[in-house]
Amino acid sequence: MRNIDRRRFLQSASALGVGAALIPNLLSCSPSQKVNIAIIGVGGRGRENWSKSRYENIVALCDVNDESAAEGYTVFPKAKRYKDFRKMFDEMANEIDAVMVSTPDHSHFPAAMAAMQLGKHVFVEKPLAHNVWQLRTLKKAAEHYNVITQMGNQGHTTDGIRKVKEWYDAGVTGEVKEIFAWFNGPEFGEGKYFTKPGQYPPAEQAIPESLDWDLWLGPAAVRPYNKVYVPRSWRGFYDFGNGELGDWACHTLDAPFWSLELGMPTIVETEFHSGSPDGFVPDKSIIRFEFPERGNKPPAVLKWYEGGLKPENRPEWGIDELPPSGMIMVGEKQSIITGGRPNNAMLIMSDEEWEDWVANKMPAPSIPRIEGGPVKEFLDAIKGNGPMPGSNFNYATGLTEMALIGVLAQRFNIRIEYDATNMKVTNHPELDQFIKEPVREGWEYGEELW
Repeated sequence: MRNIDRRRFLQSASALGVGAALIPNLLSCSPSQKVNIAIIGVGGRGRENWSKSRYENIVALCDVNDESAAEGYTVFPKAKRYKDFRKMFDEMANEIDAVMVSTPDHSHFPAAMAAMQLGKHVFVEKPLAHNVWQLRTLKKAAEHYNVITQMGNQGHTTDGIRKVKEWYDAGVTGEVKEIFAWFNGPEFGEGKYFTKPGQYPPAEQAIPESLDWDLWLGPAAVRPYNKVYVPRSWRGFYDFGNGELGDWACHTLDAPFWSLELGMPTIVETEFHSGSPDGFVPDKSIIRFEFPERGNKPPAVLKWYEGGLKPENRPEWGIDELPPSGMIMVGEKQSIITGGRPNNAMLIMSDEEWEDWVANKMPAPSIPRIEGGPVKEFLDAIKGNGPMPGSNFNYATGLTEMALIGVLAQRFNIRIEYDATNMKVTNHPELDQFIKEPVREGWEYGEELW
């Protein structure tokens, strides 16, 4: 078998598209309909999202950093500009239909809740929230306020993830008791996503004129500004982000979570931790998740490797070299491999067997296909041209919660026994403060739903 990351992944991307056209497209967007959208977080991922919705009515742009938002301000000169989404909603609530939230993880929740309380549809970047209580509250809010919701994990709209579920449901893999996932993200270093501070906590520096630091902190505890936080490396600080695991599990683990109906783990344990400053992510780690029986599905073990670590390459897989990032569902009949996202999927077999299977044995599509990605899926649902997005908050909260329990085990380099029903880490009750984190005055949301 050749290098699966290069030749066969390219082959599968083409081959797996066969059959998608057999299912009618359920979405047909009328060009005469336009949604009035407010963007919260204009730079970074915000740019990706407004660029895919630029032909709607972008009525408001909200960003705490004028420098990051500069391009958006140029593209949408008529949109009203804000730094505080609370002020934006006070002044413009009646002019907004939907909100797209692309801020750092720690401020996803208050922005989304403020929007939903006003009956606005919400699209939120992944990971959906910063702690378990926030996730459960977002799920309650989506139903309570009866709004269209979407988490921006692009892979959930792809043909590849549908193939994984269809193959498993058709019995192609047999039972799956082991899952391996690995992610080799951006390197640590200056200008990277995980720039380590020279000291912890980082030393105080002058706040740039373009940045409202207090609003950037939002619900998080006050601390001095340092450039190591903004605009990108916040993801490496647990107070603001959730590292590689919190970020990429929403992509890499989406297919097994959906197809195997994994639900919540009962045990999550850090098997390896390379060490890190207090409150900062490690360079490398291995996290083990244990899932109980789910109906007639057997218990399963999932191992997550990050920082360039990979699972041992098993001889029976016949793979010369595992790709830099990927996921393998080990089936008793056949195993499935994907990349870091589930866009492409294939069975682990020789090239000749794969080509024959695709041509003659692959199950017919049974899950409706989505065209245009998660932003279009979200907008079509709002316009009544399609169903509720697949990664809506009812689904996405569970996927993200699974990841965040892993983040807790990684953060404290411990073994966690998790009672999902009661949102409790039963062997470490001191972690309650991280299941529901304290917030600053003025940033309290969601308490009315409990």
